[in-house]
Amino acid sequence: MSASTVAVILVAAGSGTRLGHPEPKAFVPIGTRTMLELAVDAVLGMRETPHLVLVVPADRVDEARRAIAPAADAAGAPLDVVAGGDSRQESVAAGLERLPHLVDTVLVHDAARPLTPAPVFDEVVEAVRARGHGIIPALPVVDTVKRVDTVPRADGSRRVVETVDRSALVAVQTPQGFPRDALDRAYAAATEDFTDDAALAASVGVVVDVVPGDARAYKITVPADLRRAEQAVPAAGPHVRASAVGTPSAPASDPGPRIGTGIDVHGFADDAETPLWLAGLHWPGERGLSGHSDGDAVSHAICDALLAAAGLGDIGGMFGTDDTRFAGAHGEVFLAETVRRLAEAGWRIGNVTVQVVGNRPKLAPRRAEAQEELTRIVGAPVSVAATTTDGLGFTGRGEGITAIATALVLPA
Repeated sequence: MSASTVAVILVAAGSGTRLGHPEPKAFVPIGTRTMLELAVDAVLGMRETPHLVLVVPADRVDEARRAIAPAADAAGAPLDVVAGGDSRQESVAAGLERLPHLVDTVLVHDAARPLTPAPVFDEVVEAVRARGHGIIPALPVVDTVKRVDTVPRADGSRRVVETVDRSALVAVQTPQGFPRDALDRAYAAATEDFTDDAALAASVGVVVDVVPGDARAYKITVPADLRRAEQAVPAAGPHVRASAVGTPSAPASDPGPRIGTGIDVHGFADDAETPLWLAGLHWPGERGLSGHSDGDAVSHAICDALLAAAGLGDIGGMFGTDDTRFAGAHGEVFLAETVRRLAEAGWRIGNVTVQVVGNRPKLAPRRAEAQEELTRIVGAPVSVAATTTDGLGFTGRGEGITAIATALVLPA
């Protein structure tokens, strides 16, 4: 009998007709492996070995079991493979029926998001257990959003009705996690189809919180998404991958690691009302830094270091100060987009180090918290250190902060 108290239901029963492949979506190859196999890699990389339930098309049950069983056995993960239903909701319900009673936490994940990193699964599990309700990963919406007419005009066009305040919007991802009893209750009470498990759970009163998602957890829906994934996955062994025309990537003749440096400087704001955001954290009671965004010098320096290492320009070119979308934006917005750009270009992040130069705030009491937050956002280890300049220069006079970051990136 399984000893796992956390389970992952991996939904892989979709047809994927929009990809233009004859195989069901989860069985479409990305490099030398299928989408399903790549998605399972992340699940089996979780800190707590889960009970894994694959939900696949009825005629692919045996094939999926043969493909995944060796990896599951090696990881010590209990494995069930079941046939999916006519809808995603029916497929998840089929997976729930196979879980042993001792499972208390359930994550539902789409195989169509095969590059989701294992730490995202770990964070969702931890949040479900700490808060006792539903948890979904999501990314901030950085593009301007417009509401348009629902019915096209005679010429096929749709007129803009209004601009939507994106500050209250997020782009939802998977895995979505729930206490087992809450998800069982939601599925037992379902009377209509919902687009995701969070909506179904909320319909019966289950509280659902959002935690930060990951840019790599994008959904593969159309051929362009598949090409993007192929750039990030080795096609035939280390350092070999497909590359789309016009997409920056590591030169085939030089597949080694790259190092980049980024420096960012911000002065303290003139008014005492501006909040201080630094290293992804809010620092209550400290004077904030001036800037077009939130002035988080640490996050901005990391962005520049990553972009420089990958040869993708700099933060100024990507997020211009004349772009009103980023007025007041937090450092996480810039970091998440930078991570996405690197993954799209075929790079993965090895690690990042940051040196903060300034008299305040005192970093030591919150260093571990800052490192944890930045590591979560970047998806790779981030270490943070701090120093002063013995009273010399503008940092010594307490006029501002300098952050110097160094990043290592490697071909995906």
